[in-house]
Amino acid sequence: MSQRFSAITFAAASLIPAGCLLLGAVFGGLWCYVAVLSISVLVVSLDRSRLRAVASERQADWLPRAVTLAHFTVLPASIWAIGAPDHLTLGEAAAQLLGTGLFVGQVSNACAHELIHRADRLNRLLGTAIYCSLLNGQHVSAHLLVHHVFAGTAKDPNSAPMGQSFWRFFLRASVHEFIAGLRAENRRRQHLPVRMHPYVVYGIGGLISLSASFILAGALGVFALLLLAVHAQMQLLLSDYLQHYGLRRHIAPDGKVERMGPQHSWNAPHDFSAALMLNAPLHSDHHMNPGRTFDRLRLETDTMPTLPRSVPVMGAIALVPPLWRQIMDPRVRHYGAVAAHSNVMPPLTPDTGGRSAVLSE
Repeated sequence: MSQRFSAITFAAASLIPAGCLLLGAVFGGLWCYVAVLSISVLVVSLDRSRLRAVASERQADWLPRAVTLAHFTVLPASIWAIGAPDHLTLGEAAAQLLGTGLFVGQVSNACAHELIHRADRLNRLLGTAIYCSLLNGQHVSAHLLVHHVFAGTAKDPNSAPMGQSFWRFFLRASVHEFIAGLRAENRRRQHLPVRMHPYVVYGIGGLISLSASFILAGALGVFALLLLAVHAQMQLLLSDYLQHYGLRRHIAPDGKVERMGPQHSWNAPHDFSAALMLNAPLHSDHHMNPGRTFDRLRLETDTMPTLPRSVPVMGAIALVPPLWRQIMDPRVRHYGAVAAHSNVMPPLTPDTGGRSAVLSE
């Protein structure tokens, strides 16, 4: 397959669902259901195929902005469509809501994450605007000032220890991320010129989003935005849960924390779902090089822990804690025992434990 076709496939992974959702919002009918399938069943199916989706260097600049434009088109269009009288049937409205929730949770969140790591102010502003539109602006501060400093330690609310269920993690991280980000910003402001507090900016951004939803579709529009925001936040934290579950950095007796290495994040080498999320599943490289754009992220399977299935599939499994622990806990224990002496990812064998051996690829 040519490099050009592979790059086109990469862009299509995130933009095709946006197009289907927009058609669903305008025309309703079958398009609402097609949109859901395009960001769920299609993604899982193509992950299992040999279709290659590799980003090109040119896409590093234009694709995140294209996804940003898609986000700020799809989100209001869907809210309007859901709230418009007699526009969609109940089934169509439910499908449109679900499809939009999956899009903002997997594509918009990943795009915003990419943008807030960029060096220039405009891209950071666009990323912040996406998070604010989903009522989650505080994630900007928490992610940059807390998560990237303390990932893999107890000080990071977004790094789950082994044995903690996703549901417990979700409830705890939702609150503690907000608080940790606020405290980090307050400390940071002591050494910076006086300016508007970022949390005030996030609050204003959220109010603008709520107001726009009310103007578009009244109280039903506000309710739809709240549902989408919760769905998006759940998917964002689910991603954090998957990518850091059980992997801990060593803390020396003097309190010095081990440097973030390839062994401290889980990765998923599945082309299509990685393309959908702008290579966010290539997580070890991102934490080691947070300023590296998505097209340059790489996966080295001999040094970086790898999930047994794609992020969407593992996310569904994580919603069932006993099944998740049966699959992942043996991997965490086996890997941790070897990683204490080496940075090489150990191979999993049938002796590693139960279902994890069955799912390994």
